[in-house]
Amino acid sequence: MSGFLAGLCVAVLPLLAAGFWLGRRTARPPGLAGLGTPVEHATFETLHTASLATPPLRAGLTEEAAGRSARKLRSLLGTDALCLTDREQVLVWDGAGAHHRTEIMERLAGPLDSGRGEAFPLTCDTPDCAVRWAVVAPLTVDDRVHGTLVACAPRESAVLVRAAGEVARWVSVQLELADLDQSRTRLIEAEIRALRAQISPHFIFNSLAVIASFVRTDPERARELLLEFADFTRYSFRRHGDFTTLADELHAIDHYLALVRARFGDRLSVTLQIAPEVLPVALPFLCLQPLIENAVKHGLEGKADKCRIQITAQDTGAEALVVIEDDGAGMDPGLLRRILAREVDHTGGIGLSNVDDRLRQVYGDDYGLVIETAVGAGMRVTVRLPKYQPGVHLTGRLTPK
Repeated sequence: MSGFLAGLCVAVLPLLAAGFWLGRRTARPPGLAGLGTPVEHATFETLHTASLATPPLRAGLTEEAAGRSARKLRSLLGTDALCLTDREQVLVWDGAGAHHRTEIMERLAGPLDSGRGEAFPLTCDTPDCAVRWAVVAPLTVDDRVHGTLVACAPRESAVLVRAAGEVARWVSVQLELADLDQSRTRLIEAEIRALRAQISPHFIFNSLAVIASFVRTDPERARELLLEFADFTRYSFRRHGDFTTLADELHAIDHYLALVRARFGDRLSVTLQIAPEVLPVALPFLCLQPLIENAVKHGLEGKADKCRIQITAQDTGAEALVVIEDDGAGMDPGLLRRILAREVDHTGGIGLSNVDDRLRQVYGDDYGLVIETAVGAGMRVTVRLPKYQPGVHLTGRLTPK
């Protein structure tokens, strides 16, 4: 889909440039004199104007996005007026003739239903009104008409009909990309909910049971563990942002491990080697905790002696390298591949496959989990985190690339 959209953008922009050149009233912008031929001037200005209109449109067909992009779109077409509508109302009117809003909406039933553009004369009793003709081009996403682009001019023009259609196609591509961005965000949020749901009810029950066991024998210890439990659950079920810092994720892991140690005592040994310079690195929220939980579970499973877990985070220049290693039961590599591919259900597999999917979605396929394991040989999980990635911000949601 992304390749198709990119190809469509490449195909549409030259037509935009041609339409801009033919429709503009002035072919040589004064500020660009001496920088090439008139066609080159028009092409440059078209591409520049289109680039300015793109960011608002990537937010979807909303009143705010329409208001921020309408003037740039009108400049692309060189028309006296332009409006953007959804299926119910005019979102923005830029230019002359705003009193035609009601008439425009009354004439949109056909284009909205059929998905085909139309051109028609406007009726107006205002003698000095600058717009007498309207060209309607539908805005479609996945073959569904979401709204229209309407260009208004003093007279009928075949060039405007063609240019409006091409600009509407370009706007539709931006809206489709916005829809994909929103779908991607919804998917990431669903996966975070899945991870939260995966926080074992047995872990919660066992943690509370351990805390309760200390209430009479060691009230201070019970209070400390209760605070650890509260901090861990508060972090795990927070609602702010899709990303966190490595420092915050490790802090939550420390709360989790404190509760596990209270239950298993000396059976669990955890070693951390963390380079201070990687602590501010951003990463997907709840990315490492499921890996630690998996290491604890499989490290203690079927063993009467100690489980040793080592967590390291190194600075490798452009990336942070996080390695989680346990000396537990390990796993058959073939079964692991099927778990990551979601071909089989396996206790704990949701966490591994979920984290792997999220890393690939955010950073690309080169950044999936690298897992080394064998039956009886423990497990080593490596996570590579770029120190900078477009779209990864700590203050909000995943932003479009």
